[in-house]
Amino acid sequence: MLNIVKLLGLKHRYFVHLAYNGKNFFGWQIQKKNITVQSVLSNCFTKLLGEEIMPVGAGRTDTGVHASYYIAHIDTSVADLDSNEKFVTKINSFLPPDIVIYNIYKVKDDAHARFSAISRTYKYYFSNVKNPFRNDFSYFWHQDLDIQKMNEAAKVLFEYVDFECFSKTHSDTKTNICKIYIAEWTKDENGLIFTIKADRFLRNMVRAIVGTMFDIGVGKKSIEDLHNIIKSKNRSNSGKSFPAKGLFLTDIEYNDGIIHLKDKKNEI
Repeated sequence: MLNIVKLLGLKHRYFVHLAYNGKNFFGWQIQKKNITVQSVLSNCFTKLLGEEIMPVGAGRTDTGVHASYYIAHIDTSVADLDSNEKFVTKINSFLPPDIVIYNIYKVKDDAHARFSAISRTYKYYFSNVKNPFRNDFSYFWHQDLDIQKMNEAAKVLFEYVDFECFSKTHSDTKTNICKIYIAEWTKDENGLIFTIKADRFLRNMVRAIVGTMFDIGVGKKSIEDLHNIIKSKNRSNSGKSFPAKGLFLTDIEYNDGIIHLKDKKNEI
């Protein structure tokens, strides 16, 4: 039956719920000479399913960026992949320690990991205490930051939709328009967390925003400067791009009709 299905070219679409430590990867998207999350997943799925599989991700993450929650979709002739619990265990045994698949869900043929997503949430972590066990997952800064000013600056982001000033230059982005829903700084026992949620993000956008907010937090820039930076649409006017190691993709939202994953999500 499987051979007949393959000959007919019939495919079933699945959402793959996974997470990865981005330290050893050159981002999500496949590259010719560098190891990426997409290439590793493609190799494992292809070997285990006996057909060419190229996972489609919910979005690109840059080199070194982590994802505690990520969705990709695959198309395969296998009809019962979502009910085969042993397959998830098996593919995890083939994957490196820095990638884990939590579950696989069958979805409609038109459900798309990237284009069906309605929002994404990132978190950037600052540590104010030197900790060798958090060094790969946060930015260490032991001096004071004005979190009140940084939260005032975060609110400015709601006033704009064109964020070209925070986009990596010479990228292939067709539009710089993004709708930001959440932007805030909070404290926890380890330091500070910047949370930002939007319908989409530009390449390098979150790390550039963090860098600009940092300049405000240490008094190098003002709230008025932030307005001018955004209006300028010039990347060279904004703050430096902060290290990738502190950045996590932590949530991706889909319309209720596609899939419910809220209760199945793993946070760091």
